[in-house]
Amino acid sequence: MTTVTKPERKNWLREHSELGICALLVVLGVLVLTDALRIPTDFAQRGPVGPKAVPILVGSLLLIVAALLARDVLRGGKGEAEAGEDVDLSAPADWRTVLLLCGAFLANAALIGVVGFPISGAILFWGAAYALGSRNLVRDPLIAAGLSIFTFVVFNNLLGVPLPGGPLMEVF
Repeated sequence: MTTVTKPERKNWLREHSELGICALLVVLGVLVLTDALRIPTDFAQRGPVGPKAVPILVGSLLLIVAALLARDVLRGGKGEAEAGEDVDLSAPADWRTVLLLCGAFLANAALIGVVGFPISGAILFWGAAYALGSRNLVRDPLIAAGLSIFTFVVFNNLLGVPLPGGPLMEVF
């Protein structure tokens, strides 16, 4: 019986990282199938196919794709890198950028009900620009505010998707 050391296990997991996608597909497939089987159906209301057919098909296909991908990965298959991909996979993740983006998104989620979409969206757009490296303190907030107001007007007034306006509700 051979024992597997931590570096060997870590190396094996790194070489077979696609199995994480397989696990995600299995979880999604089970979730879709579980929800599909809970859909109430009345024989008089449903047509020849019924409301469960498509979700059951999608959930089943997710499980099949997960199994096929896992089989391929365990047999040594690897995804091909894009021809123009210039990502250095040995470089560490930029967690500062990820955390700043998460912070901007969470600030938007927390503030949208309080100050409305135009203001919270401007904070989101400016925070995303800042997290991704833009440091122009005059241009960035102005573009973020313009983009947020434009998005609010398009969704709220043109598409009929109501967004919370907050204190600016009377302006638009």
